[in-house]
Amino acid sequence: MAEGSARARVAALVGRLAPGAPAAQQGEAALVLAHLGNDDPQNRDRVRECGGFAALVGLLAPGRPPAVQFEAARALTCLTFENAPNKVSVRECGGVAALVGLLAPGGCADVHEQAAGALANLCGDPRNRECVRACGGIAPLVGLLAPGGPPSLYEEVAMALRSACLLHVQNQDSVRACGGIAPLVGLLAPGNPATVQEPAAAALGNLCAKNPLNRDSLRECGAVAALVGLLAPGHSAGVQRQAAAALGNLVIKKARSQASVRACGGVAVLVGLLAPDRPAGVQSKAAVALANMCAENVHNQDCVRECGGVHNQDCVRECGGVAALVALLAPGSSAAVCGGAACALGNLCMNNSRNLDSMRACGGVAALVALLAPGRAACVQRQAAGALGKLCIMSEEVKDSVGACGGAAALVALLVPGGPAALQREAAGALCNLCAGTILYNDSVRECGGVAALVALLAPGASAAVHMEAAAALRNLCFYNVRNQDSIRECGGVLALVALLAPGASAAVNAQAAGALQTLCTGHAQNKDSVRECGGIAALVGLLAPGRPAAAHETAAGALGNLCAGNPRNVVSLRECGGVPALVALLAPGNSADVHQNVAGALVNLTSESGQSREAVRACGGAAALEGVLASARSAAARDWAEIALRNLVVGDSRQPGRRGRAVRSRRGGGAGGRRG
Repeated sequence: MAEGSARARVAALVGRLAPGAPAAQQGEAALVLAHLGNDDPQNRDRVRECGGFAALVGLLAPGRPPAVQFEAARALTCLTFENAPNKVSVRECGGVAALVGLLAPGGCADVHEQAAGALANLCGDPRNRECVRACGGIAPLVGLLAPGGPPSLYEEVAMALRSACLLHVQNQDSVRACGGIAPLVGLLAPGNPATVQEPAAAALGNLCAKNPLNRDSLRECGAVAALVGLLAPGHSAGVQRQAAAALGNLVIKKARSQASVRACGGVAVLVGLLAPDRPAGVQSKAAVALANMCAENVHNQDCVRECGGVHNQDCVRECGGVAALVALLAPGSSAAVCGGAACALGNLCMNNSRNLDSMRACGGVAALVALLAPGRAACVQRQAAGALGKLCIMSEEVKDSVGACGGAAALVALLVPGGPAALQREAAGALCNLCAGTILYNDSVRECGGVAALVALLAPGASAAVHMEAAAALRNLCFYNVRNQDSIRECGGVLALVALLAPGASAAVNAQAAGALQTLCTGHAQNKDSVRECGGIAALVGLLAPGRPAAAHETAAGALGNLCAGNPRNVVSLRECGGVPALVALLAPGNSADVHQNVAGALVNLTSESGQSREAVRACGGAAALEGVLASARSAAARDWAEIALRNLVVGDSRQPGRRGRAVRSRRGGGAGGRRG
């Protein structure tokens, strides 16, 4: 049909909805508009452009015949499907409030059902979710879950609650407060059709996304056993997918829920859903659920490995679920499947050497590195980089495998400016862990352009998490590597790191930046001068202030100690910035042994360089403070440095050339990988 005639037909139908027209005519016109919206998505736009939504919302008014309300609600359902502008238009016409009004007790069941369906579509717009809450729509929706209703009503209500609770904590809390969790769990019962079980599971999944209280409530209502039951063979793929997604959200950081899933046999069933013949959507949700089950839970990690024979008897002892997850990383798997499997493998292998061995034996390291390749979805690259970062913490053999597969270059390539912040964070964290405690990969990372790329991530505008991981990686790259120290300075890294010491940066970023400066200046005169010229000494002294975190105290003191080793100008600068009393104050009881150690080491260098510094330390009570550390410190190193500093106060010049500090690892261990269903 030509555009002009199609628009004319829609306009004519909208005209038949006018106030005062016969109810039968209005109902028939609304029905035809619903069909037109289903048949041709362009008709949905035409209805909006002809002003049809105001007329349809008018038909929902109290006192209108139920048959007319039903047809108008059905038309709104069809016309708002996958059409964002129409969702806005209906809200602006008062449609959300009018539909909520149709949910009142005592109304027609068919109208209730159709109004709930319309709200389910409308809540695809976050502002409409808020509008449902503001109109008091949650309580009547929950009320429609009362026993005795038809399955079709439960289906639409569950879909409406699923949409209303998507990333909306207030609506999630309202459902719990209205007693909605128990009846939703009841809809999962074996006697209900799949058309009810699937949206009910989806609603429960969204209810506990980022909502710890709802996770507890679901467990207490028996949701774990009910959801595990829906994973069994014989249920539709849609039901299994939503049940696995709900379990994935339910177990995030909830040890009791994780234990309940394990007790119900859920781990074995989830591993079974990874089988090659299962749909990709099921595989991906099962993988994420396993990832979250195994985050920081060694018991469940063992369970996944041991029950792997569910679908592959040859791997019962050898690989189990690990082998199944590695298989999902193969070319041809969807992005969601690869991402979920990578996340699960990272969590499965954390603090679990048996799973790590199984994963390596199955070729998992090479498969994960392959997911970093250009052209892969950013979400897949992010999960693969995160998994590799966790694996590199566990084993030097894994680092060797990552290096042999070209993983360093692949990770550096993910640091490209303008890329997704989450991807940059995971790649930088993986590089940090790859280089922690070893010097084998420091040159190769630099030669791949990694130093310049990491320095670029320190620029203003990047997230605190990116800044922290990039600074930590640079810190490790400097260990015993003069060329990397030079390269960081030449790329502008000194100024960038000093900028991250500012009060506006997070405490964690301050600490990592100070730690990077500590290693950057170890035994490197030019870098020491550069830090001073960039104002770094004053900024580091600022981190020594009372109330700052111990990590900042420790790394700032370490950096200042290295800056002053063999550098009289830096000693003078530190003294002029008030660094001596600030350091001495950190020798007080109650500070950590690591803080005492670095402060005492810094005072060794200060008191080796000049009589003025020795006098300054004495003047602010440094001798007594050092004697206190010598008498009571838990750390032998702290006692040793305190003894040398005390000796310097008497005889002078027992300087140390600078200490390298400690290798650091990315902050992330086993983390939850799932979000919502």
